[in-house]
Order: sequence, then C-alpha cells, then structure tokens
Amino acid sequence: MGQEEELLRIAKRLEKMVARKNTEGALDLLKKLNSCQMSIQLLQTTRIGIAVNGVRKHCSDKEVVSLAKVLIKNWKRLLDSPGAPKGGEEREKVKKKEKSFDCSDWKPEAGLSSPRKKGGEEPKNRSNSCKSKAETPKTPSSPLTPTFAPSVCLLAPCYLTGDSVRDKCVEMLSAALRAEEDFKDYGVNCDKLASEIEDHIYQELRSTDMKYRNRVRSRISNLKDPRNPGLRRNVLSGAISTGLIAKMTAEEMASDELRELRNAMTQEAIREHQMAKTGGTTTDLFQCSKCKKKNCTYNQVQTRSADEPMTTFVLCNECGNRWKFC
Repeated sequence: MGQEEELLRIAKRLEKMVARKNTEGALDLLKKLNSCQMSIQLLQTTRIGIAVNGVRKHCSDKEVVSLAKVLIKNWKRLLDSPGAPKGGEEREKVKKKEKSFDCSDWKPEAGLSSPRKKGGEEPKNRSNSCKSKAETPKTPSSPLTPTFAPSVCLLAPCYLTGDSVRDKCVEMLSAALRAEEDFKDYGVNCDKLASEIEDHIYQELRSTDMKYRNRVRSRISNLKDPRNPGLRRNVLSGAISTGLIAKMTAEEMASDELRELRNAMTQEAIREHQMAKTGGTTTDLFQCSKCKKKNCTYNQVQTRSADEPMTTFVLCNECGNRWKFC
C-alpha cells in the first residue's frame, strides 16, 4: 500500500471517530502519522490536516490533543518553508495590490464620458474629484439615515441571546404582543416582555427542542387570538406576570367562551361513554380473557369507511374488561 493510500485510510478512520464521538485508538494513528515522511503534495491530496484538526477539537484526551497540535504545527512549518508553493507570496501580492489601488491610480478609458457631466466632458483630474468627494463634510441638513424603515419586530441588541432559535422566538412573541394597536395604551416595551417570557420558558426546559418550540408556539397563538384579547391585555398590563404566562396550560389561557365549549364537549363525551357502558346487547358468545366468563355485552360502531366492516366493542359484565375486534 502506498503512502498516499495509507494517509487516506488514516484520515477516513479519524473522521469516523469524530463523527461517532469516540476517539479511542486515535493516539496510535497520530503516532503513525508522526513517523511518516510528509510532503506538501500529500497534505493537499489526502487532506489529512483537516482530519487531525477535527480530532484535536473534539477529543478530551490531553495526550491526543497535544500530539495533534504538534503534527499541525509541523505541517504548517512545511507549508511555510522556502520550497513550498508560493501561495503566501501570492496573497501578499494581492494585499499590496489592493492597498495600492485607490482613486489616484484609476483612469477613465478613452471614449467613456463621465456620468456626472452632460456634455461628455471628462474630468481633468479624477484623483482630485475622488478626494473632494471623500472629504465632503456631513452637514446637519443631510443626516445619514437608513434608507429603509426597520421591521416592528426587529429586536434591540440588549434582548438578543446569541441563539438564532431563541432570538426568533422572542421576535415572534413580541409580534404577538403587538397584534393589536392597543399595546401603545399600556406604554410597555413589548420586546422586553417577550424576552422575559422566552427566558422563563428556556430556564424551565433548558433546551430549544420540540417541547420548547411547542410551548412558545402555544403562547403566540393564544396571545394573537382575536377571540381572546383579554389574555394579551392582562399580560401587557401586568395582571398576568411573564413567569405565569410562560407556565400556563392551554385551558388556563383559553377564553371564557372556549372554556365553556370545552366543558360542554367533555360532559357530552362522558354521557356518551356512560351510554355505551349501560347500553349494548348482552350475549354469551364472547368469553372474557381475564375471568373466563361469558357474561358479556357488545356494541357495534362504524369507525372506518362505509365499505369496511363495523368494529365490535365487548364489555365483560363480571370483571369490567373491555376489548374490541373487527
């Protein structure tokens, strides 16, 4: 096996270790790399440096990290050696070229008219025009104002958490608090309220997983609900604290109308359950799997499409065991 193939094999093994978060055996591979005669061509073709740097970042073994640093340092020296490709020199040339490129070096091509003159007359000294343009004083009559109005949900830097998911949730909560124009009557900072609500949720759940997102989503939908303006107004006025709104259940946040509707539906479901329990046809055709008795009651309900058979629900009158079959 050639040296290049061996280095490719080692790089692949190191990348797998990093991906699996198990760097056991990495020390032996790094020792083997330390004994190899490395060249610039091998570094470029095998990309072994990237694999070793990945191990250095994700490994907790101090010996492995130390050896990886030594290898990377040695390979950097190899790249910076006099015989190395002149990538560094080219970069320096580009930098020098960029520094030397200013208005004084620019000259308009013949035949091109200046965009600032109507008569096609070219400026005599382009560098002077660039210089005068750069030194134009900023008068109070023309302040540097942004050309676009910021979004109403643009957060101030003091409310940013550094986490894109959390910042987006704060922004959406703030927008929910501004769902109606009446938020101005309370004279509160909606961004601050939204930031406090999100912080209470995050401090309780300690992650931005699906549970966190569902919690934030339920606050947003209830605060924006036009049929439940009282919840949003209570939060804006302080009647409901930010810590309380962060923990309230869907039932607690619901409006009185929705709460009554839910209670009515619950009572209806209870009545239907009781009717199903008391009703039905008594039969001895079924045997209970628990008490082995044949004193049963069954009901048949069409739970699927019309062309499918009905579902049979059976209740044992002796022990209360329930089961179903199609």
